[in-house]
Amino acid sequence: MTFELQILGSGSATPMVGRHPTAQLLAVGEGRYLIDCGEGTQLRLLEQRRRLSSLRVIFISHLHGDHYFGLFGLLSTLSLQGRQEPLTVVGPPGLELVLTTQALHSQMQPGYTITFVPVDTEAHAVVYEDALVRVSSLPMRHRIPCCGYLFEEQPRRNKLVKERLPAGLSPTELSQLAQGHDLPADPATGRPALRHADVSVPAPAPRRYAFCSDTVYQPSLAELLHGVDLLYHEATFLHDLRERAAVTFHSTARQAAELAQAAEAQRLLIGHFSSRYKQLEGHLQEAQAVFAWTALATEGLVVSV
Repeated sequence: MTFELQILGSGSATPMVGRHPTAQLLAVGEGRYLIDCGEGTQLRLLEQRRRLSSLRVIFISHLHGDHYFGLFGLLSTLSLQGRQEPLTVVGPPGLELVLTTQALHSQMQPGYTITFVPVDTEAHAVVYEDALVRVSSLPMRHRIPCCGYLFEEQPRRNKLVKERLPAGLSPTELSQLAQGHDLPADPATGRPALRHADVSVPAPAPRRYAFCSDTVYQPSLAELLHGVDLLYHEATFLHDLRERAAVTFHSTARQAAELAQAAEAQRLLIGHFSSRYKQLEGHLQEAQAVFAWTALATEGLVVSV
């Protein structure tokens, strides 16, 4: 099953040609989950040939404009396109008020239901769950309430091994086995009882992706992120500006790598680059010196887990 992340925007607050505000699209099976929605995100989705109608849930980390100014435009476009499927929007308190105020004064009346899920940005708790993923909040430390998100694939059933299956099983029996059930003995055919565990192999471990939005460096996050398959962490500054990073409640590329190393993450993506940096090779070198499996979260990048 697909577990794939696409970067739609890697920039920070100040606009820059070729670098867009934060937005990411996570695809898990048939599910599509948008993470942050900076200005112009709907255009980035169209440029990447992603259908707006496929979105299932939108997660917003905090209410700084470079992380959500594109949201109302996206919701409006979905309404103009005639969307009818419900949409869930997960984010910090205040987000619902902002969007309903915009809708009120623009007289935007969506033809679909929007469910708002407020997040306690100081807690690590499950905020959303469906048949494909379970999503938990990650407390960030920023200038305003802010959270990250941990996406965990739901456990998959063991996979049946064709060579271990006896001949003559009916479609119903095969279905029961595929769903993890044992089959009782069949006196009519003389077939003995069949244990699901004897004709299957364990499914791969559930995959995990962690999105760490704007935050001062927090070594304590390592415990919550331990062993994560893919970690995204902001790296607004290079380490020579670590004092500036602390004052503005941001992190450096080296700090992002130190967290990945402490968490024993499999891979690290760094993004949310300050517009003062026209080239990003310095960020990559600084992070890779600490954590080799680091890549730049640049526009259009697709990472499969």
